[in-house]
Order: sequence, then C-alpha cells, then structure tokens
Amino acid sequence: MALANGVLVHGPKAWACAVRTDDGELKVVARRKPFRAADVQSPLLRGPARMAEVFALLPQVKRALPDAELPMQRPRVLASMVGTAVVLRGLRATNIRPLARELITGLLSVAPAALALRGGELAAYHGAEHISIGSYEHGDARPKEHERCGSHLLAPMLITTAIGNVVAERAPEHLRPAAKLAGAFGSIAASVEIFGWMTRHPGHPLSRALAKPGHELQHRLGTREPTPEQVEVAEAALEACLELEK
Repeated sequence: MALANGVLVHGPKAWACAVRTDDGELKVVARRKPFRAADVQSPLLRGPARMAEVFALLPQVKRALPDAELPMQRPRVLASMVGTAVVLRGLRATNIRPLARELITGLLSVAPAALALRGGELAAYHGAEHISIGSYEHGDARPKEHERCGSHLLAPMLITTAIGNVVAERAPEHLRPAAKLAGAFGSIAASVEIFGWMTRHPGHPLSRALAKPGHELQHRLGTREPTPEQVEVAEAALEACLELEK
C-alpha cells in the first residue's frame, strides 16, 4: 500500500512501513501480525479476512510510526467521500434501471480513491511500491505497474457488488438490510476469488478483460515514475518485511 510519504508492505506473517519525513529522514518500522488472514482457507471467508486484515493494520501502523501519512487523512479526500455519499444517495432515489444504477454508483464510489492519487507523492510511492516488489519477485527491473495491484479488483468488485445489490433489492422489505449485508460480504468474497484466478491465469481472455480497467487506472492515474529516493523507501519497507517473514 502506498502512503502519502512512504510505503506499507505486508506478507503472510509480518508488515513493515517505511516513510520519508519532511526533513529527509528515512524511518522504518516492522512488526509481526496479531491476526493473519493467510491462515484462513475457506473461499467464503478468506477474501473478507484479507480486507479486514488490511484495515486492521492501519491503526497499528499509525501507532508504531506516527510520521506515516495515510491517504484518507487528507481533508479533500474526506470531503470527496462525503460528497460522493450524498451523490450516491441521490442516485439510488432515481428511476434508473437497477443494474445500470448499481454500476454507475460503483464507478462513482471510486472517486475518493482517484482523488487521493491525484495529489502529492502518493502516485509516485505507488509506482515505487510496484517497482520494488515486482523487481524482487521477477529478479529483474520492473515497470511502475504491477499485475497484482489492488486496482485489478475494480472490475470484479463493480460486477459482483452490482449483482448483489440488485438481488438484495428483490428481497422482502423486512429482510432487505440483511440481504444487502450478505450481498456486500459475498461480493468481497467473490471478487477476491476472481482476482486470485486472474493472477493464476493472466493470459486468459476473460482475465485480461477483467484486468483492463484496473490496469488503465494504475497506468494513467494511480502510479507515477518515482524518484530514486522514493524507490529507496519502498525497498526499505520490503527488506524489513522480508526479514521478519524469514
């Protein structure tokens, strides 16, 4: 995960975060995970468990390394999240066909993340993250895009969330909240499993089609060519995480 001033890397058992402070100092912190989603093997549970693990890491990172600047800390990103929520609420009250409406609201919900990537150094650190991890995995220099970037979840999440919400709306009114919750849980589980299949079959036409929106997002908006200093930060995080993983 790219931060506004660094990179967070996590593996099955450990995480490490490296940041560059305003005065140019490189700070690195690494810890073992109290909860390990890698131990969850159920296809229904491992996707939500991995999502939960990531969000559980963020407060740990802030406590261990207060200098880390999370993307959602920026005021304009918070304002974008509130504005998007208002627009989505209005869209749900319209007469647009359910499936089309859900796809539109799904696309709009990406706006806060897109806004976060447009400013500051976040996009460059995102590129540095991909370069350091890709180069380690492949054994040679890699570009700023990575085939396992979370942006590739975009298409699977849009499709499964839209289907889940449409199905939930057909449930009896008194069961609708529970149906929507089940749909959200199911969409996360299905999306992560689809994403795993995509990474195992990168040459399949369906895999390429599903990855295309996410690849374009990271190529055109989500990443920027990093400086050597930013790559140094990403490599420091990766090395510290690998040391604990050993």
